[in-house]
Amino acid sequence: MNKVILVNENNEAIGTEEKLKAHKEGRLHRAFSIFIFNSKGELLIQQRAKEKYHCGGIWANTCCSHPRHNETYEQAVHRRLKEEMDFDCELKKLFCFTYKAEFDNGLIENEYDCVFVGKFDGEPKPNPEEIMDYKWVSIEELNKDIKSSPEKYSVWLKIALEHPKFKIK
Repeated sequence: MNKVILVNENNEAIGTEEKLKAHKEGRLHRAFSIFIFNSKGELLIQQRAKEKYHCGGIWANTCCSHPRHNETYEQAVHRRLKEEMDFDCELKKLFCFTYKAEFDNGLIENEYDCVFVGKFDGEPKPNPEEIMDYKWVSIEELNKDIKSSPEKYSVWLKIALEHPKFKIK
């Protein structure tokens, strides 16, 4: 059974819950979002597989998921980047934020989301169970497309990009 770590507003663990149940009930839980840039300053974004339990087919940041019970953020981000994109690189934590979003299928994201950034210049090998497409895009091009077609993009991607601490290193 896939569980998430339930937290309070200070990101202090208060228990665990089955992932789908936590999303049905809208329970606050730990998450992370990874943003990988290449040496040209382009961001690697992914189009989520249609079969995902929510937000299938929309574009999101490079990788996002949840730490497992007894797993640090540092362990989780490297594990998940390898599972989704089949590469690993140095990652730096930039900031954390909370958000709550309800989806058409009745699921609710209520996450304490920590943002990590890294650099990579190779070709990812996306896991087809997780990702249907990917591309490298400039932040300017991405922001322009988000403005014209916001429904194509995940809520957490849009929030992170607008955060004052989001900086491309």
